[in-house]
Amino acid sequence: MLKIGCHLSTANGFLNMGKEIVALGGNTFQFFSRNPRGGSAKTIDEEDIDNFKEFAKQKGIDIILAHAPYTLNACSNDPDIRAFAKRTFADDLQRMEYLPNNMYNFHPGSHMKQGVQTGIKYIVEMLNELIKPEQTTKVLLETMSGKGSEVGKTFEEIRQIIDGVELKDHIGVCLDTCHIYDAGYDIVGNLDGVLKEFDEIIGLERLKAIHLNDSKNPFASHKDRHEKIGEGSIGAKTFTCIINNDTLKELPFYLETPNEFDGYAKEIALLKSLYTGETNNTL
Repeated sequence: MLKIGCHLSTANGFLNMGKEIVALGGNTFQFFSRNPRGGSAKTIDEEDIDNFKEFAKQKGIDIILAHAPYTLNACSNDPDIRAFAKRTFADDLQRMEYLPNNMYNFHPGSHMKQGVQTGIKYIVEMLNELIKPEQTTKVLLETMSGKGSEVGKTFEEIRQIIDGVELKDHIGVCLDTCHIYDAGYDIVGNLDGVLKEFDEIIGLERLKAIHLNDSKNPFASHKDRHEKIGEGSIGAKTFTCIINNDTLKELPFYLETPNEFDGYAKEIALLKSLYTGETNNTL
């Protein structure tokens, strides 16, 4: 079965998000851990969480993905911003344990002209300080497009971060299709080659989730502008190959396309219609 969902608002709680994704035709979803452009987080509603857990069990929602706020920059050149990132990250990981065995995704950050290696050093320091042996949450590094001074634009940079993490069992990768295409990985013309490179450098066992986004920009543009599925430079054919690829088809897929509810419902229906569950490893 295709695990497919989209990004939903936590405004009305987890039970409401569960009902929304089922109404949209999905069976998983992504949500911001807190205000994406700030730092405030909602008070934990344990009754809502308990109700969601029961609903999720009934509806077959077996995994969800939290997304850290965009303001979290673990490798900033400003020590106050790095301290904010650590506080936010630590609090988010504690909050995630109310919903055990799920995933927490974050952008590695921007090194702000300090250099990639300095950025990676700061990211690794934060992860080693905050990831705990007892946590059930899998922390995911998101692949980035390479705009500005982003860290994580290459598989090698992601691998360097993972190599520095002590508790490696708690870390994985979220691959964003728009980001890696914009970064210069040709998933349109050579999907199998890109996956082979990912496996050789990072290891496909680390790949835990995929953001499904078309791109408004051409290949290797090093920008980050998502487009609706089939309406950008990646194209619907590539997404058919991705969701049916033997090494990817069992992963959860999350739409972050520029849509409202009706648009997400159409995209989810489209992807479900394109999903055969059969191996399709060749473009």
